[in-house]
Amino acid sequence: MSTIMYERLCANLERLKLTKIAMVLDNYLERANKEDTSIIEALDYLIETERSYKDETSLIMRVNVAGFPYRKTLEDFDFKFQPSIDIKTINELKTMRFIHNKENVILLGPPGVGKTHLAIGIAQEVLRNKFSTYYINCHKLVTQLNKAEYENKLEIKLKTLSKYKLLIIDEVGYLPFDKQGANLFFQLISKRYEKNSIILTSNKGFSDWGEIFGDNTVASAILDRLLHHSTVINIKGESYRLKERKKVFTMIGGDNK
Repeated sequence: MSTIMYERLCANLERLKLTKIAMVLDNYLERANKEDTSIIEALDYLIETERSYKDETSLIMRVNVAGFPYRKTLEDFDFKFQPSIDIKTINELKTMRFIHNKENVILLGPPGVGKTHLAIGIAQEVLRNKFSTYYINCHKLVTQLNKAEYENKLEIKLKTLSKYKLLIIDEVGYLPFDKQGANLFFQLISKRYEKNSIILTSNKGFSDWGEIFGDNTVASAILDRLLHHSTVINIKGESYRLKERKKVFTMIGGDNK
């Protein structure tokens, strides 16, 4: 290969933003020459290397945009500690059919049983399948919606939150809604209804949602839209945090007190 051809190749790789090929090219050409690699084999290796690099970079970007409070996967989840969770249901969610069908996932259970971990773990699978995802705590969500309403930017905010293929709304029910917050939350649920998926976590059963939203009619309207196409996972196990606390007490002899 002449110097001019090599320089043109490098320039074109840069122009076409084939970053990974440019990074590995020198070493690979030397190896390919020694191994008498065919043109097809060389092209296949270089293009596959670039594709893998771009997929990895794209996934990192989508994870960063998602805004998770921490990174957890389904592989990290201790399903043996929470036997009430049906693994078949989790495996079905991993197929991404709920995303394609624009269905919701509702995770219910007391504090500490792993609802947020499970939500983020499912979302990680969604991201690996290249669907846009965004996580937000319910209290923060309502605060942002109230701010947008005050600034006459509510439609813009609702449109932004509705564009994600998956929206995770965490910790519904930990704090009560005022009348405006409940109304704004309803508008968001309505905007996404049958258009994109939601994963929602709550420490309250559905019978308590009238109290959460301060209005049984609004609560019923929200539940009607959320549950129309949904998978409900009710976690009835113990708290992971209490499990860890018991371990500490055992280590220091606290279980004998």
